[in-house]
Amino acid sequence: MSAQPQQTTSPQTGLAFEIGLLLLLSLIWGSSFTLIKIAVPTIPPITMVAARVTIAAIILIVLAASQGHTLPRHGSVWAAFAVQGLLQSALPFALISWGEMHIASGLAGVLNATPPMFVLMIALMTGRGRQAISGRKILGVALGLAGVAVTMGADALSGIGTANPLAQMAVLGASLCYALAPIWGQRFAGLPAIVTAAGAMSCAALLMLPAAAVLERPWTLAPPPAQAIAAVVALAVVCTAFAMVIYFRLIHTLGPLGTTSGSYLRAGFAVALGTAILGEHLAWSSLAGMMLILAGVVTVTAPALGKSAGAPARN
Repeated sequence: MSAQPQQTTSPQTGLAFEIGLLLLLSLIWGSSFTLIKIAVPTIPPITMVAARVTIAAIILIVLAASQGHTLPRHGSVWAAFAVQGLLQSALPFALISWGEMHIASGLAGVLNATPPMFVLMIALMTGRGRQAISGRKILGVALGLAGVAVTMGADALSGIGTANPLAQMAVLGASLCYALAPIWGQRFAGLPAIVTAAGAMSCAALLMLPAAAVLERPWTLAPPPAQAIAAVVALAVVCTAFAMVIYFRLIHTLGPLGTTSGSYLRAGFAVALGTAILGEHLAWSSLAGMMLILAGVVTVTAPALGKSAGAPARN
C-alpha cells in the first residue's frame, strides 16, 4: 500500500497568510480611531470602554462555548488573564479614548505607532521576548517609523508642542501597554486563541464596569445619538472581539515585535480610511509612506515566519 503524501504549507504560503492577517488586524484597529472620535463626544471614555469590552467579552465567551471550549478554572490563569486584559484592552482603550478628547486623531495615530519601539527597548534591556533582536528587525522598525512620519506628514507632528501634554502622554502610555501585552501574552501559548481572548476580555470588563460606575455614572447621562451607539457596537464586535482572536494567533506566529509592527499599518490605514470615507486628499507622500510601512512590516516579520512556517497555528 502506497503512503499518502503529506500536505505541507510552504514558507511562502505561511508568510503570505500571516502578513495577510496582520494587514486585516491593522485595518480593523486603524478604523477604531475614527469610531472613537465619533463616539467620545457624547459617550464618556470610561463608559465607552466599559461597554466595548463587556459586549466583546460576551461575544467571545459565546464563541468559545460554541467551539466546545471551556474557560480555565485555575486562579493563577485568571490572574494572568487579568494582567492581559489590563494591558491589552482596559488601560490602553481608556487612555486613547481620553487622549482623543484633547488631541487630533492624526497626532494620536503617530504617537500610537510606537509599540515596536517599546518592544525593542524592552527586549534589549531585559533579554525577554521570543525573537532575538537582529539588525534586520531594527531596520524594519526604522522603516516603519519613517513610513509613519511620511504618511501622517508634518501637519500631524506640528501639534506635538501645543497639544495637551497629558493627552500625548496618555497615548504613549497606551503604546507602552501594547508593547507589554504581547510579551505577557506568550504565556498563553498552550490555550486556544479564542479562550485567551475570552478570558482576558472578561477580566477587562470586570475592571472597567466598576470604574465607569464610580467615575462617570453613565445612568445619569443624556441618551447618546444612534451614530455614537453604532460606533461603540462596531468597536466591540469588530475592533475588539473579532480582532482579539486574530491578535492572539499572531502573538504565537509572529512574536511580540512582529505583531506590534502592525501599529505602523494602523497609522497608514487611518489615512486611507479618512480619504475613502471623509473625502480627505491622499497626497503622494502618503502613498510613499504606506510603502515604507509595508516594507518595514515585512522586514520585521519575515525572519520569524521563515523559521516556523508550516507549523500548525493555534486557532
